[in-house]
Amino acid sequence: MLKTWIVTCETYLRQVKSWSFFFMVLGPFLMLGLTVGITYVSSRSNASSQNIAVIAETPALRQNFIAENPSNIDQQITTVTAAKKALHQNHLAGYLVLRQTDHQLRADYHGPKALGKGLKAQVQNYLAQTQQVTNYQQAKLTAKQQRLLQRTPKLTQHIAASTGTANLAKTISFWLIVTMIYIILVTYASITAQEIASDKGTKIMEIIFSSTTAVSYFVGKICGILLVILTQIAIYLLGGWAIYSWALSRPHLHAMWTQYHALVTAILHNLLNLNLLYLLVGVVLFTLVAAYSGAVVAKAEDASKAAQPVVMLGMVGFFATFPFQNNLDALPVKIMSYVPFLSSYFMPMRIINGTVSLGTQWLSLGLALLTVAALAGYIGRKYQHLMLQTDSHSIWQHLFQRH
Repeated sequence: MLKTWIVTCETYLRQVKSWSFFFMVLGPFLMLGLTVGITYVSSRSNASSQNIAVIAETPALRQNFIAENPSNIDQQITTVTAAKKALHQNHLAGYLVLRQTDHQLRADYHGPKALGKGLKAQVQNYLAQTQQVTNYQQAKLTAKQQRLLQRTPKLTQHIAASTGTANLAKTISFWLIVTMIYIILVTYASITAQEIASDKGTKIMEIIFSSTTAVSYFVGKICGILLVILTQIAIYLLGGWAIYSWALSRPHLHAMWTQYHALVTAILHNLLNLNLLYLLVGVVLFTLVAAYSGAVVAKAEDASKAAQPVVMLGMVGFFATFPFQNNLDALPVKIMSYVPFLSSYFMPMRIINGTVSLGTQWLSLGLALLTVAALAGYIGRKYQHLMLQTDSHSIWQHLFQRH
């Protein structure tokens, strides 16, 4: 066991200290930061050109409008001349002129494009309210008469538990699960094959196998790679938590979180359950096959080619889920949810949809674990011969030949 852990630590440290691991982990955060930065700079540069100026003969009209609608208003421009100059320089989307003649309120908008629906509704609402106040004053109505005229009908909505959010959460959860499995598979299939194949043809393997068993060495290699995978996932989780905490400290993002709280909670509920075990078991299965592919190549240079069958197998499972994402009760889905390698894609779909019992979930997971044990035992028994062989037999010849 001690020698197995030594191999595990050596494999793990060599991988996490490499530049490829550093850039692989840092890449998503850099892309996220770059996307947010470009979006922020773009929004800042375009913010002024999206604003309008409000100009009024009576300062009270302008101040009341800005007080009720402070967003998208350039408050520095107060004259028509300045507004025309800013509009010509593309610093304004347009300008609104408010005036009152013979107790009638009027607004004139000038710009290259029509007012947006939201801003237009704000202008019309302000005009209606202000005109109503003017009308009341001119009509000399009593306070009671004004209250009666302000009375409006009432609409109350009684909404049942919404299925829209639940369906959207299922769709997002489905894509997150299958995409995570596929990305981890594609990323680490070549890494695993390269890690195993790098020992091919070296004299040191004879010395290693003389001091420890091939099974212990192989298990140490696989455990080291799995620890690298878990490390990357842990970094993403911690990074996601840090970004989430930062987002909550921003008032506008905090309001968005409140709006989508139910959706995010539903997605986390769909992910943080037995689906994580299916994800891990699926990664272990594909890692074992990638390790076997790396062990059967004659030269270390062929490791990338050896990983292709594993990637193709993962692609079969990934793309096979597409036709059934809206038909999770189909018979092929039920069958493939019990087939190892494919069950890591299809059983999480059924779990997310809530159409499978807990006993069925554990049965499928048990079959996958038995496959892991059988595959690990088979490769472990053949590992010493595969690592010391120098022939160029195909993967199928190595798979079925006896030793």
